[in-house]
Amino acid sequence: MAERTIKVDMLARVEGEGAFKVVVRDGRVTGTEFRIFEPPRFFEAFLRGRDLSEVPDITARICGICPVAYQMSSVQAMEMALGVTIPAPIRDLRRLLYCGEWIESHILHAAMLHAPDFLGYDGAVDMANDGHADKVRLALELKKAGNALVAFLGGREIHPINVRVGGFYKVPRKRDFAPLREQLLRAGELCEAFIDWTATFNFPDKERDYTFVSLRHPEDYPMYDGRIVSNRGLDIPVAEYNDHFREEHVAHSNALQCFMVDGASYLCGPLARYTLAYDHLAPRAKAAALRAGLGRTCRNPYRSVIVRGVETLHAIDLALELIDAYTEPDAPAVPFTPQAGTGMGASEAPRGLLFHQYSIASDGAILTAQIVPPTSQNQPSIEEDLASFIDDILDRPEQEIRYLCEQTIRNYDPCISCATHFLKLQIDRG
Repeated sequence: MAERTIKVDMLARVEGEGAFKVVVRDGRVTGTEFRIFEPPRFFEAFLRGRDLSEVPDITARICGICPVAYQMSSVQAMEMALGVTIPAPIRDLRRLLYCGEWIESHILHAAMLHAPDFLGYDGAVDMANDGHADKVRLALELKKAGNALVAFLGGREIHPINVRVGGFYKVPRKRDFAPLREQLLRAGELCEAFIDWTATFNFPDKERDYTFVSLRHPEDYPMYDGRIVSNRGLDIPVAEYNDHFREEHVAHSNALQCFMVDGASYLCGPLARYTLAYDHLAPRAKAAALRAGLGRTCRNPYRSVIVRGVETLHAIDLALELIDAYTEPDAPAVPFTPQAGTGMGASEAPRGLLFHQYSIASDGAILTAQIVPPTSQNQPSIEEDLASFIDDILDRPEQEIRYLCEQTIRNYDPCISCATHFLKLQIDRG
């Protein structure tokens, strides 16, 4: 059989640069490679030797879309190492800041990057110019609510600067929340309309029996903290992450790939959280999910666009609940004395579980750092999705195969880096 190559050189609507290769023999997919070829950014290396007080601001620069997640996981890890326990009002403020990030990130991806796939457009601008301007305006207004919340609590919309080990540099007064509360009330109405719209999309009938992994908290939908659980019986404290998961370097990628210790892939992110913690969703989010045709579980990754909307609505309602219940803490932060130790932290970035581990010297200098982002954890699952979901369309035109591959990867909202384009697709038919 002659060799056949399909390339996608300029895929937009994801973050970063990478490539994908499909190997086909005798009409069957026999191998897949999801390649991340951007140069390594060395954040873990240049954190070494820095003072622990610098870590939240440095890690926030890893991603312009989910900087809060990096800050939250990092401060949790260092607070564990230092033996710092934050009071409930500080925890609630951090969760509130996280709500802002979920709103802005989920809506950016679902409306601007992912929705065009289901409607046949190259991007949000084309979508807006062809009868969907109202939906784009709705999404932009929704995203503004998230931006405002992050700016209010974090000091600015991108790479917030108000988070510190032990708490915040500055905390708001209760009366200062009034304008945000009105904006969030409006955002809730918009989000319900957004979920109803995404439910009308034509979804490929594709499912897989994933191993779902996420945080789970006894009272809250997974976001800021909790234990690491799976639908296969895993239930561990965050400190045991490295006992159950491993990172592996593969020749075709500059990013480490993550597996369970037995070599199995797993999926983190919206589908995992939704399936493992459906019972903790806000009532209005549950109702919207039911109205959109979702059950208590979701194994179709293409429907993640709906789940992101449901999680956005949950974040809006949680933000309103936290604002209404807010009491000013006695101090913006808990004081601490540097000491030697090792700590771990994990939170739920919009894209999934984000794990940090730091070893700290007695003077507060960082000795070692480990950062495991959700996209690294999802890479093997992306490869398996592509192998599974295109196997039955290999006889179709190359453009159709390419389109489904692009859409399949965008299901994950992969955060490869801050670049624009990332996928080159090559099908090797031998």
